[in-house]
Amino acid sequence: MKLVWENYKFDFSKRTYVMGILNITPDSFSDGGIYFDKKTAVDHALRMQEEGADMIDIGGESTRPGAAKVSVKEEIRRVVPVIEALAGRVKVPVSIDTCKSEVAIAALSAGASIVNDISGLRFDKKMAETVSRHKVPVVIMHIKGTPENMQKGPDYEALIPEIVDYLRGGIELAREAGIDDNRIIIDPGIGFGKKVEHNLEIIKRLNEFTGLGKPILLGPSRKAFIGRISGGLPAAERLEGTAAAVAVGIFNGANIIRVHDVKEMVRVARVADAIRRGY
Repeated sequence: MKLVWENYKFDFSKRTYVMGILNITPDSFSDGGIYFDKKTAVDHALRMQEEGADMIDIGGESTRPGAAKVSVKEEIRRVVPVIEALAGRVKVPVSIDTCKSEVAIAALSAGASIVNDISGLRFDKKMAETVSRHKVPVVIMHIKGTPENMQKGPDYEALIPEIVDYLRGGIELAREAGIDDNRIIIDPGIGFGKKVEHNLEIIKRLNEFTGLGKPILLGPSRKAFIGRISGGLPAAERLEGTAAAVAVGIFNGANIIRVHDVKEMVRVARVADAIRRGY
């Protein structure tokens, strides 16, 4: 399984790829406010590339549970200057983490080349067409509800089948819009409308998503379920728990891991890949 576009080529038969997280927000659950300044954000992106990130995922709106909505204008104001500053300075692709087509258009025009949509192309009906027109890869994620209400008692009759059906629906939306079938990535959405036991089951049964025939992105980094399991640890102290979730996720079929701690998780991925694929 490969992902090829522009000057980039990811061969998922060879190794796991690492997506570094860059939140340009004042209120993200883990690093809100830290990279809100343009220079700090750019420096961090460059540092993640040096540490081994294969792509940089930039977001201008927090999607933590209960997060306030941000206007299109404000989201663009946050992300576009950073993407423009990185254009030509990073060799890895930049992803825009947004569910708004107008933000995606602005980011892609500024130099981004992947769209990461937490709604799986559902929140903005123009998103699929936008991705298709720009001929870039898209990450289709599962979410139950919206960031405002997703953690208010999420429940499932059949967790994995329901997520698979949602992702399959997103794949169909992409195909109908003309998105290249080989440029679709799926994400089961750890923490997005899931209880602790849901997140654990997803990671444990991740290989059941391989039937969709798409690269699987997994994003457990510093999530609340890790804190809960670890006795209430704050986000900044969830490195080891994240490493465990990443290693198990890779062994169960993850092709891309989305993480805050790039240097450490690149090392985890190398060992997990060696166990899974051979050294």
